Amino acid sequence: MSRLIAALFMVVGAVAAAQAQNFPSRPLTLIVPFPPGGSTDAAARIMAERMRETLGQPVVIENVGGAGGSIGVGRLARAVPDGYTFDIGQWDTHVGSIIYKLDYDLEKDFEPIALVSNNPQLMVAKNDLPAKTLGELVAWMKANPGKINFVNQNAAANVTGVLFEKLTDQKVQFIPYRGAGPAMTDLIAGTVDLLVVQGAVALPQIRAGKIKALANLSPQRSASMPDIPTSDESGVKGLYMSGWFGFWAPRGTPRDVVAKLNAATVEALADPALQKRFSDLGLDVAPRAQQTPEGLTAFQKAEIDKWWPIIKSAGIGAQAQ
Repeated sequence: MSRLIAALFMVVGAVAAAQAQNFPSRPLTLIVPFPPGGSTDAAARIMAERMRETLGQPVVIENVGGAGGSIGVGRLARAVPDGYTFDIGQWDTHVGSIIYKLDYDLEKDFEPIALVSNNPQLMVAKNDLPAKTLGELVAWMKANPGKINFVNQNAAANVTGVLFEKLTDQKVQFIPYRGAGPAMTDLIAGTVDLLVVQGAVALPQIRAGKIKALANLSPQRSASMPDIPTSDESGVKGLYMSGWFGFWAPRGTPRDVVAKLNAATVEALADPALQKRFSDLGLDVAPRAQQTPEGLTAFQKAEIDKWWPIIKSAGIGAQAQ
């Protein structure tokens, strides 16, 4: 019996090795856990187009929106772990989604492939707000308590607002919105004061002079928007929030398959034409050291260690979205 079991394991292992060696032999599915049209969707489509050249198979986009991206990520968690289905995730889906009741474990149920980009989040303001920097904003708030409102269109924006309050010892009035699009429309109209949003969403409006940027919420200036000062430079040290993107596969995906997906990702991110397309959208390619499964694992863990205590202590929940 023991010989039979051993033989069966050898056969299964041989089949798995052969499948990994021939991977991919058919089209792949890249889950985007949001509707079409946003920055996550745009980045996924740019990557899918370039990865096709390396993988020799189409990478088909499947938009699965809902519940802050958690429905799409749940779809990945239940997918067959053969490498033919992977997702593009970000802060809201792979850190901030603990505000929902999840039927999967964010740290245990996925195989990291690579960090794709580390996208600046900007704090932007309506044009007639009497402040050009975060420092000027805080000074104005001290002189005019209770008069600043802050758009809360997702978990990332919500928790950034909480961190802003903590670092400045000032209070804002949170206003819930369903999505960055309606929030941006009202910011342009001047009916709301502050919005934290990805550079890809804000840049066109900043360049058109319809809103103003107070800070890039990052320790370093962005290569795609070098003229916008960091939060440290603008007057609030430590106010950091990144809108990064990464690739994950289901738990149990063979290492050789993950390695092939990683290699295709790395090759795509090294392409100057892709880098130009990312830069035009306000996206920064992830540092090479983080374009690995280990790099993404460490990056996600650092984000979880930073933000989960803030989310839990502030009592941020799905009802705030």
